[in-house]
This record gives sequence, structure tokens and C-alpha cells, in this order.
Amino acid sequence: MVTRTPYFITTAIDYVNGKPHLGHAYEKISSDVLARFKRLDGYDVFFLTGTDEHGQKVAKSAAAVGKKPQEFTDENSAYFKEMDGYLNVSYDQFIRTTEPRHYKASQAIWKRIADAGDIYLGGYAGWYSVRDEAYFAEDELTGGPDGKKFAPSGAEVEWVEEPSYFFKLSEYTDKLLEYYDQHPDFIQPAFRRNEVVSFVKQGLRDLSVSRTTFDWGVPVPDAPGHVMYVWLDALTNYITALGFPDDEAAMAKFWPADVHIIGKDIVRFHAVYWPAFLMSAKLPIPKKIFGHGFINVEGAKMSKSLGNVLSPEAMVQEFGVDQLRYFLMREVPYGQDGSFSREQIINRINSELANDYGNLAQRVLSFINKNADAKVPTPGTLTEDDEALRKTLQELPDAVRAAFDTLAYSQALETIWAVIRAANVYVDKQAPWALRKTDPARMETVLYMLCEAIRRVAILTQPFMPTASEKMLDQLGVAPDARSFEALKIGGRLTPGTPLPKPEGAFPRFVEKAAE
Repeated sequence: MVTRTPYFITTAIDYVNGKPHLGHAYEKISSDVLARFKRLDGYDVFFLTGTDEHGQKVAKSAAAVGKKPQEFTDENSAYFKEMDGYLNVSYDQFIRTTEPRHYKASQAIWKRIADAGDIYLGGYAGWYSVRDEAYFAEDELTGGPDGKKFAPSGAEVEWVEEPSYFFKLSEYTDKLLEYYDQHPDFIQPAFRRNEVVSFVKQGLRDLSVSRTTFDWGVPVPDAPGHVMYVWLDALTNYITALGFPDDEAAMAKFWPADVHIIGKDIVRFHAVYWPAFLMSAKLPIPKKIFGHGFINVEGAKMSKSLGNVLSPEAMVQEFGVDQLRYFLMREVPYGQDGSFSREQIINRINSELANDYGNLAQRVLSFINKNADAKVPTPGTLTEDDEALRKTLQELPDAVRAAFDTLAYSQALETIWAVIRAANVYVDKQAPWALRKTDPARMETVLYMLCEAIRRVAILTQPFMPTASEKMLDQLGVAPDARSFEALKIGGRLTPGTPLPKPEGAFPRFVEKAAE
């Protein structure tokens, strides 16, 4: 029996003070693409997502609509789980921080940190952003004309004074810098690493890790009236899901996580606070933190006040789930900020999916259905053109794998599309419709090469567009157990003579509905 290499991938857990928008969808899709890719590449994948449900912001949001926090979080968490469903996100576990097991895990890591001597009781007085669930120093704030002060995110801050437990973050400044130096790929992309290193080099202050002005959170062990700072609680979800502190086998198998995929706005929490907590608790540090960029709308940041917050559900209903997944992964180099443009998604759907990929498959398979007995053709001797195409096809998996190693999704798709374009050039040059009369044996070779090109592309596009790729592989007669990357090796080729069903287009053109 082959032992598969474990691979643990997590998303950020979504804050439940509102419904999901396109930014949430972007992160879940990108993480799902990686999870699906690793499964197809033979890894034993554990893919975790979920919702973050504690903190003052949730308590205030619940109160504003006249609901208890638990009722409010039950309702909103369901929206995020529903989103994962219609986006075809193949998570292995959906965690909620209001689950009893998460209280147990959070209190267990607190006790480990306290036992290490890294928590002490003091009093906190400083600027706090409810929206960011974070404290900020005076020199990090900007002022408004009315005397209000704002965090770097633009969120308003308020002066807070209360008893608080503190984590000795200041003692981890040098330890973190040493870790970053010894693990240069820990924070990606590289420019995010530079931002974090610059921040830590300024010197870290001890971190307030409990609150007493509200009670919606995980109770601090042996400290009545204190609830945990929401970020200490939230970050612990990654090991709660592995059964910490009880399930030593799952922890040994999957921890440390291979990658935490998160938004750029929470890199500091994951790349500074989280490794410091773990160092204190004598637990391994995740292998990689990847901070992706934001998706804007027509160049403007999504905002309720601007009325440009996009519903992922509405977009799936209009454009299709595979089409949306493809666009978001194709349009922007992962890690950078990008922009959603209606014109651009329609252009991608019609020019790349319908014309390049869909038309290649449809013209080849329709021709086989009508002119080659609706079976996988039988190849003969290969020409120089055939060998050139075959070489390109054989190199494709490694090129795509190399792009995935750095989460360069758009580059992976460009590599695949270069092959699709090459196959379209090949079919035009070889002209199987002419060969049908002059050289039927040569026609079969050309058609086989094209089927093989489509098969390899369809296998490699499964992580991005699972449903359409499955449909494409069905039409090539590829068995369900022959669709992993193992089937891209020499022995995984199509079997001549295999009956093929009547083809159906996998990528319809997008046509704007006429205005009523």
C-alpha cells in the first residue's frame, strides 16, 4: 500500500458579522483549487475552512438586530457554509469557533502559554478598533477633522481602559526575526515578508490577550470575568480541527500546517502573533503563510456605502460556477490586488473558455463522432509535428506543478492555455477534414493526438473547473479512476477503439440578456 504524503491547507475563518461577498469567495476558491490539485497529485489532503464567531464586533452586530450572539452566529455561519456549497468548495471540515471542542482547545493553548510564564495580569489603556479586533499605538493612527482617530485600515478606534492579561510578545522579537531569517519562504509573497520583518524590527510590545468589557468569547481559565482576545481564540481553530489537545495522532500527521491561505489584512496576526503563541506553547510553526490580495470592483474597493459589494451567489447564477472560478484564478497574479470587471469576465468566458478550449474539444469530438466511428482513433507513425505536440503535452504536468509550488494560479492556467492554443494551431495545420478523403490513417493519428491533448488539459483543469472538466473527461471515455495526475504518465494514454458518447459543449458562450 502506497503511503500518501499528508498536506494540511487552511483558509482564514470568516467573521460572521455579515453575509459573504466576492472577497470571501476568492479566498475559498483559491484554497479549493490548491486542495484539489494536491489530491490529484497523490497527497493525503486535509482542507479546513469555517467561521470566526466571537468578539466585540459580533456582539455589537447581534445587539444591533435584536438577537443573541449565538442565534446571530448560527444564522450567519450558515450563509458561509452555503457559499462553499454553491462554489463547489471541497473542504474536509468546516469549523465554528463556538463549538465546545474549540473552547477546550483554546483554553488548552492558553494554559500552555501561561505555564511557560508568558502571560501576566495587568491593565490596558489604549486605542482599540472594534472592526479590526486589534489595538493600535498612537503612531499608527491618523486623525480626522472632528477629532476622531482611525486605524491603518480606516476603521475608527476608541480609547479602552480595562484589566487585562498580557502575552509577553516583546520577548519574541528576536526569536521571530531569527525564524524569518532561517525560513525565508515562511511568509509569501516575498513583499509581504518584507512588510512583516520591517514591522517586527521596530520592536514588539506585549499584547493584551483578554477582555472584561464584554463576555462573548472563550472564558479565560481560572479568571472569572475575562474572555480571550478574539485573535488568540480564532487562530487556535487550526489545531482545534486536528483534535488538539487530545488527538496526538492527527496532530502528528497534519501539524504543522503546510499553508495558511489568508487575506493580506491579517498577515500580521498569522505571521507575528500566531508563531509567537506556538513557540510559547512548544508547538511547531506552520510551514507557510500566504497573504493574497483583494478583489476590487471596476478598480474600486468593495464597500456597502458605494453599493458595489458583489454577491458570489448572484455571480454564480449569472456566469456559472466554473466560469467564475476560472476568471478569479486567471485574471490576477495570486498575491496581488485585482479587479472584477464585468466586461473582462465575459471576455474570458467567450474568448478563452468557449472559443479556445470549448471549441477545440467540440470540433474534434464532433468530427470523431461523425467521421471516425465515434471511437478513440488509432494512431500510426508520428510525424515531426506530432512529436512536437507530444513533447509539449509531456512537459505540461511538470510546468503546471512548478507554478502551483508558488501558488501562481494564473501562470498555471497560462501554461495550460499555451497548449490549448498549440493544439488549435495543430488542428488547423493538419486539417483532418481534408485527410478524411486523402489519408484516413493519417487522419486517425491527428485525431488521436488531439484527443490526447484534450485529455491532458481536462485532467489538469479539474482543480479550477471541476464540473466542466469532468464533463470533458466523460466525453473522452476516461474512467473515473484514470483522472489523477498519475494518469498523465506514459501508461495513462487513451485506449484506441474506446466508444465515445455524442459530444456536448462544456463551455457555452455568454450572451447578455436583452434589456426588458
